[in-house]
Amino acid sequence: MALTLYIASSNPGKLRDFRVAAAGQEIVVLPLPGLENIEPPPEDADTFEGNATEKAIYYSRFLPGEMVMADDSGIEVDALGGAPGVRSARYAPDGNNNRYLLQQMAGVAASERGAQYRCVLAVARDGRVLLSAEGSVRGRIMDAPRGNGGFGYDPLFYLPGLDRTTAELDDRARWDLSHRGNAFRALLTKLASYVSEIKAAP
Repeated sequence: MALTLYIASSNPGKLRDFRVAAAGQEIVVLPLPGLENIEPPPEDADTFEGNATEKAIYYSRFLPGEMVMADDSGIEVDALGGAPGVRSARYAPDGNNNRYLLQQMAGVAASERGAQYRCVLAVARDGRVLLSAEGSVRGRIMDAPRGNGGFGYDPLFYLPGLDRTTAELDDRARWDLSHRGNAFRALLTKLASYVSEIKAAP
């Protein structure tokens, strides 16, 4: 019997990625019903872990008895002291995050443009966190966007080993290498153990 995991996100890119990863697993990934009518929580924690946990707890109360997963993710740039970090989605005053990041990085040498994508996932049920997992991937910030795939900072996030930005990868390759993919694979392992323990319980 498949396990249903409800995702507290309306971001089509994230939902697509999670569904790709769950394909072939005994897990059905669905968006949280009625999410568009739920007032979102403030997301005011100063860590990805804090925000993911708070969101999972909050949204799980709207779907009693079910597993609800929330995430917080973003990009941390070495030369900016880890910024934008938890403010990745709302970094730019005018909403154009990529252009603003390029402005902040103007004049920074190629050797100093290291960065990482990070993602933390948390699963809660009835207001209690059951599991969490984290994933990351290292790269560097380009001085101009490349590629049309992905979303967010993907056109600026360069993977030296592939000579590609994440926006130049297809969906499968991007998921196989991404912070979100790494986090979700770690979570799937924990979910499998959790379900096994539940089944084995007297």
